[in-house]
Amino acid sequence: MKKPVIKKITQFTFAAGVFAVTTFGVLPSTGHRASNVIAINKSSVSSKAMLYDTLALESMGLSRTAFNYAIQGMEKLESEGKLANTDLITIVDFSLPSSKKRLFVIDLKNGKVLFNTLVSHGRNSGTDVATAFSNSPESFKSSLGFYVTGDTYRGEHGYSLRLAGQEQGINDNAMSRGIVMHSAAYVNEKLAALQGYIGRSLGCPAIPEKVHRAIIEMIKDGSCLFLYSPDKYYMAHSRILESLPVDTTIA
Repeated sequence: MKKPVIKKITQFTFAAGVFAVTTFGVLPSTGHRASNVIAINKSSVSSKAMLYDTLALESMGLSRTAFNYAIQGMEKLESEGKLANTDLITIVDFSLPSSKKRLFVIDLKNGKVLFNTLVSHGRNSGTDVATAFSNSPESFKSSLGFYVTGDTYRGEHGYSLRLAGQEQGINDNAMSRGIVMHSAAYVNEKLAALQGYIGRSLGCPAIPEKVHRAIIEMIKDGSCLFLYSPDKYYMAHSRILESLPVDTTIA
């Protein structure tokens, strides 16, 4: 006796913000069916999330985990009315060493990488790779998490951008600590090639002099900035990441 042929029929449905993929095994002789439903967060199949592959961001060094967390966290900030500009996002991937171009400014609306450049971490966060982070004054460490960009001003380091930390206990002291985006001569490829890492800041994400004005002008006034590291403390204590509905390491 031949085994019945099982035909697979896949249905795609949206319900309560969840994208469900249901595969039915249909037995022709009986008409009965068994289903296997896999629920996937809707944003994981959004056009924004798909940009990771479209823009070949993996080949540029940006981790998929950093990108997915950034997109979903940005969407949360947007839903809370905290962002004035949702057309772009800036991601700093501190899982990369400072000799790599680990700052990405991405145009989500038009699907383009606008900038990919070097960026510093705090001098007490590590030498070539940032591994220690803090929200404390005078720690001279970087603070991870989500920020909303503010206004610009001319200060000690020239044209600079204020950053408002959005995560309580993690980066909400950024303003009082003077954590801003500014240019620095020690953020350059020649220095990275010479010693294996760039110079370090007092906690600010400093960027190269030749592109700092263009980047600051692009991302100022209410866009999302995400500083990522697979840091265990941050992962365990971030209320924004905790609120995300699924494991965003899954593409």
